Amino acid sequence: MGKADLHTHTNASDGDLSPEELLEKAKSKKLKTLAITDHDTIKGYLKAKEIAPDFGIELLSGVEITALWNSKEIHLLAYNFDDEDHPFRNLLLKQRTARKLRMQAIVEVLNAQGLDIDYEEVLAEANMGNVGRPHAASILIRKGYVSGVAEAFIRYLSSEKLKGVRTNYASIDEVIRVTKDANGVISLAHPGRLYSDGEVFSLIEKGLDGLECIHPSHNFSTQRKFTALAKSRNLLITGGSDYHGTGKSEYDPYLGIVTLGDQYIEAIKRTSENRRRIVNVVN
Repeated sequence: MGKADLHTHTNASDGDLSPEELLEKAKSKKLKTLAITDHDTIKGYLKAKEIAPDFGIELLSGVEITALWNSKEIHLLAYNFDDEDHPFRNLLLKQRTARKLRMQAIVEVLNAQGLDIDYEEVLAEANMGNVGRPHAASILIRKGYVSGVAEAFIRYLSSEKLKGVRTNYASIDEVIRVTKDANGVISLAHPGRLYSDGEVFSLIEKGLDGLECIHPSHNFSTQRKFTALAKSRNLLITGGSDYHGTGKSEYDPYLGIVTLGDQYIEAIKRTSENRRRIVNVVN
């Protein structure tokens, strides 16, 4: 049975490694299937798609999309979508703009607290990829304001600290609709970290296809709880290491360890294929 990791990041968003370097590392961990789920961009995936066969790795299309639900930011994982679908590409383009505007607002908040940080610095840290809070955290570390990523988020960059910052991310309804129209599937990322049980139930009712049951932040009890919930609701089970790279996340040692079996990958593919069949019949 092959191993799969459906939650990884490259330097197209907030990861350390290039797509090629990530594929090399995945190969060294004996992964059979990989999904690159950069934040609101598929640029890393598209680069990896061209060379994945050279590494003997099956690559699923993937992306981690930030959406708004009840004025709260949530993370959704989209998989096996048609990567040339125009509405889907347009959604990600709007998300990129929303990220830039949000970071400009975050920099203003940090400046108001006396921190010497510039928006252009953050863009440079992102290396022209999709900008996010980890890039701002890196600058705060380099300038000595904090000792590490965890402290940066606790003191300055958590959702609670930035709750006054307005965002223009797509709504959960739009993300789910556009993903399904692109024949993809949509799963709720790391639900054990962020939501109450009642919130998870409400999010499922919005039309999610799956839950990320397997994640480094989920202990065995949490993993078992969400796996049972997914099975009881006929939802897909997704999971992965949430790999970013050395120093970017406490989850990095879990690449090649926090994995899924082939049966879960096949279920994702079947769901996508069924959507394609329905479209073909209608047309």
